[in-house]
Amino acid sequence: MAHFLPRPVPSDPLAASDPGPALSTHGLTRDYGRGTGVFDVGLVVPRGCVYGLVGPNGAGKTTLLSLINGLRRADSGEVVFGVPAHRVAVCTDVPEFEPWLGAEEAVELAGRLVNPDLRPENVKNALHRAGLVEAADRRVGSFSRGMTQRLGLAAALVGEPDLMILDEPTSALDPRGRAEVLDLVAGMRGRTTVVFSSHILADVQRVCDHVGVLRAGRLLYQGPVAELVAEHVRPTWLIRLRDDGAALCRTFAAEDWVVRVSSVRPGLVRVHARTVEDGERHILGVLDRSGARVISVGPEESDLESAFLSITGAAR
Repeated sequence: MAHFLPRPVPSDPLAASDPGPALSTHGLTRDYGRGTGVFDVGLVVPRGCVYGLVGPNGAGKTTLLSLINGLRRADSGEVVFGVPAHRVAVCTDVPEFEPWLGAEEAVELAGRLVNPDLRPENVKNALHRAGLVEAADRRVGSFSRGMTQRLGLAAALVGEPDLMILDEPTSALDPRGRAEVLDLVAGMRGRTTVVFSSHILADVQRVCDHVGVLRAGRLLYQGPVAELVAEHVRPTWLIRLRDDGAALCRTFAAEDWVVRVSSVRPGLVRVHARTVEDGERHILGVLDRSGARVISVGPEESDLESAFLSITGAAR
């Protein structure tokens, strides 16, 4: 059975200077049989960060978040909160509210569940941050799914939590709404620890500083987004030429610091270097010696999607 244990406030002043992660799990497992569920997950979420949990559909993201927030029971393992339990807010992927309530009433009700002395300005601020000020008096039953998603965020925000857990918070939003919610999440960094799941890798790279990669219920990687990209995507450069590039490919292939060189199409060569430093040190020298008619040369942008495909492909 999972245990939900708020971390005690340390009495030692030296320990208090390092309060530890806002959230961690140890050996968290829920086995549904036939290889589905989550298995031996050891999540570590640094305090004040925006942590993105990514994985393909069926990877176990919703199950993991449900185990963390107590909506499902684990077969084994534990969940440890580094913040008081009443300072944790959860927004599910499909939040539900009583349809006869107005939006402002729904947010106020959610806020008073954790703070009986809730002030009216807290409610208005939460509605403003979620982009629902103009719909404050509308009944929730008339809301679209996207608006209901925003209302769920407002209900989570109103208590000013230390830790927010969001399951696919942008799944029902149009591009503009998605951008607004991502900006809202990014703005919490440093004040509120945010954990959110998503299958949209571009969203995670845009706002997250830490990431966990989940596949088939197992955590394949966790750490800073930049380190994931650096570790699993080789540094590459694209070179545009006025000739077909065949001769230049042969020249680069003879260099011991080149992992691979290929012709993307006539006039465009991709060079995979062993390290970023090797590429920066040697590419221009090779081009100069080759006499190639170069139009442009520059690094090929590395992104989370490439790293994700690399690490999940290796696991497969």
